[in-house]
Amino acid sequence: MSNSPISYRQHIRASLSLAVPVMLSQLGHVMMGVVDSLMVGHVGAVPLAASSLANVAFNMILLFGIGVSYAITPLVAAAHGENDDTKIGNVLKHGLAINVVNSFILVSLVMAAKNILYHIDQPADVVVQAIPYLGIITFSIIPTLIFQTFRQFTEGMSLTRIAMVAVIGSNIIHVPLNYIFIFGHLGLPAMGLVGAGWATLISRVIMAAGIALYVYYSPSFKKFRPGFSIGHYSRTLFSKMLHIGIPAGAQFIFEVAAFDISAVMMGWLGAKTLAAHQIAINLATISYMTTSGLAAAATIRVSNELGRKDFATLRTVAFVLLSMATAIMFLWGVLFVSGRNFLPTLYIADADVIAIAAPLLIIAGFFQLSDGIQVVCIGALRGLHDVKIPSLFIFAAYWIIGLPLGYLLAFKVGWGATGIWTGLLIGLTLTATAMVLRFHRLSNQLKATSSHA
Repeated sequence: MSNSPISYRQHIRASLSLAVPVMLSQLGHVMMGVVDSLMVGHVGAVPLAASSLANVAFNMILLFGIGVSYAITPLVAAAHGENDDTKIGNVLKHGLAINVVNSFILVSLVMAAKNILYHIDQPADVVVQAIPYLGIITFSIIPTLIFQTFRQFTEGMSLTRIAMVAVIGSNIIHVPLNYIFIFGHLGLPAMGLVGAGWATLISRVIMAAGIALYVYYSPSFKKFRPGFSIGHYSRTLFSKMLHIGIPAGAQFIFEVAAFDISAVMMGWLGAKTLAAHQIAINLATISYMTTSGLAAAATIRVSNELGRKDFATLRTVAFVLLSMATAIMFLWGVLFVSGRNFLPTLYIADADVIAIAAPLLIIAGFFQLSDGIQVVCIGALRGLHDVKIPSLFIFAAYWIIGLPLGYLLAFKVGWGATGIWTGLLIGLTLTATAMVLRFHRLSNQLKATSSHA
């Protein structure tokens, strides 16, 4: 493999052709939550805080389901590298079954546990608005995981624009639905936060139906229609997919739950602090999703090269993507720090909330580099089917170090909200360091083994 500048430019172009549509679709997916926050913030600080609290429960469960669906992409991509269409169809079929069953389990879990919000010492007026909103958006788990099945399948085939179109289309529908339901138009009453929940649910149903119908009827996917059939399942393939998917889902739980628990701690500091946290998290999530597109490209390209057994190119691809993530997240960091006093005004006019959010955005600016590096490394490791040890790294970095440290800084040292976010910064930095070292070691081992074969 040549290390000439032309070769690296080719890797960048190939990676961007995969990553940009994923970035846009990830951003589109997140924009549903951002639009909800922007519009609900104009209703008041309490509804904005309620949406943050509801998402503590919802995001943790939804992202576990999304993580389980991630088993589809590396297996499809590796089979695509081997030109094995039968194997690709089988992965689609088993992935669809796993995600449908999992979605109903997760919906049942959230609905059974949602009243826990009354017992975690949150402001009473916030909880009263959070519960009905959570009850509605919980059912969007079902269409979201159906969508994820076809998204991970098409991305594994290196066709990343299909999901992008479906997500952008759902956002085009979501914005006017939000406007109608939240503020009350076309003869409907103003439903506030509950209206945002209905808009999200309807948009995600349309998104799932759109991509499923496209994959089923598109001539280019006709040979994979057996993937829609029921029965004749393989216990071995189920086991293989769950051995990748469940640890990947656990990665999301360990990381996202850390941010969600930080939201609970923010609630202990008051509704305005929780609203400020929601603004900063919304903005940090937008930046995260740009590099999660690069992470998806890392999974696809590393899996392809794994299938081809070209381990030198595999390493080059991964480190080019890491360099791209570092550059992008540096720019996001500059934006957050320089715009810390302006960006919160896009969400809310409350001066107290803006004053709390501004220093959080400084910390968010600093953890952008760690965030970008760790997400791309996780994607590359997933391409190697390595998910269990990275899950343990994430657990240790956040739950043993980051969150306890954040609690001490916030409530014992007296740093308040900035203490909680400093703990998150340290957790992200430790995770990024561990992931880079692990990928370097595993990919080097593969390269060394192939050179001696």
